[in-house]
Amino acid sequence: MVGVAVIGAGYWGPNLVRNIQATPQFHLKTLCDLDVDRAKAVLGRYSTVNASSSLAETLADPEIEAVAIATPAATHLEVALAALEAGKHVLVEKPLASSYEDGYKLVTAADERGLTLMLDHTFCYTPVVQRLRRLVQEGDLGDIQYLDSVRINLGIVQPDIDVLWDLAPHDLSILDSILPEGVTPVAVAAHGSDPHQLGRACVAYLSVQLSNGAIAHAHVNWLSPTKIRTMIVGGSRRTAVWNDLDPTQPLAVYDRGVNWSDDPVQRRVSYRIGDMVAPALPTGEALRAVMAEFASAIVSRRAPLTDGRSGLRVLAQLEAASASLAAGGTFVPVNGGSV
Repeated sequence: MVGVAVIGAGYWGPNLVRNIQATPQFHLKTLCDLDVDRAKAVLGRYSTVNASSSLAETLADPEIEAVAIATPAATHLEVALAALEAGKHVLVEKPLASSYEDGYKLVTAADERGLTLMLDHTFCYTPVVQRLRRLVQEGDLGDIQYLDSVRINLGIVQPDIDVLWDLAPHDLSILDSILPEGVTPVAVAAHGSDPHQLGRACVAYLSVQLSNGAIAHAHVNWLSPTKIRTMIVGGSRRTAVWNDLDPTQPLAVYDRGVNWSDDPVQRRVSYRIGDMVAPALPTGEALRAVMAEFASAIVSRRAPLTDGRSGLRVLAQLEAASASLAAGGTFVPVNGGSV
């Protein structure tokens, strides 16, 4: 069994604690938080897991081989780099770091030491996204023509980041996960608004140009009274529609679309009206699958599905989005040279 520590007992830390304890390959040794009483409250009165307020002591424990980090994004570089330098495998919450440059430091540190660096891009481990990945990469949808995502709700307005850095990593990580080989983001445009004068965008629209000529679009919003989480992946053969709030039929695949004639002089359009199929999907908590992947990557010494480089690719798009937002919404090239 791999000894694990969780760093951070706030909003997400208790979920990590619960799922690590339910993973047979892991043994939770320590929950570390600056507020040790909060850590003890998360563990419960009768837990044998150690509660600590000292990161240095936690990382010095030779029985701890891996850490899961659930601290604010601004601390990811410091905490994750300290863990890697202590020889620990690292699972870190999104985003990987506060900048591409900082994220690259973490990826380099993990590579130099032969350690696993993994992002907790939880949505990538849901049964729906795993099926979407197969549909796209095995060609069932045909060539990808567009992707449209909506992620809005009356959410927590973050004190240190805008809505793009808070919510868009989910959509960008899903995009990174499902795109077929050879298709990559090349440029990003972002538009946002700050209706309450908070100094950061609370509503934003993100457009991503893909290398095959297709476009991906995401709407993220902290201010909507209605919660909507949908994604449409349109292909030349079929279209997949994901409604994350539908517990009975979250994914539907439509054999419907537009056909064009081959006449080079006057191309004519016709409409294809075929069947809709709702694939049967397994049940299970996505975070449990995250932990299983983390454990498997450590034991087998392989790169996990959402490794540090996937986190870098997301950071590159987020930085391009921020630059676009500052420039009034123009398309900004995605930095991919170091990924």
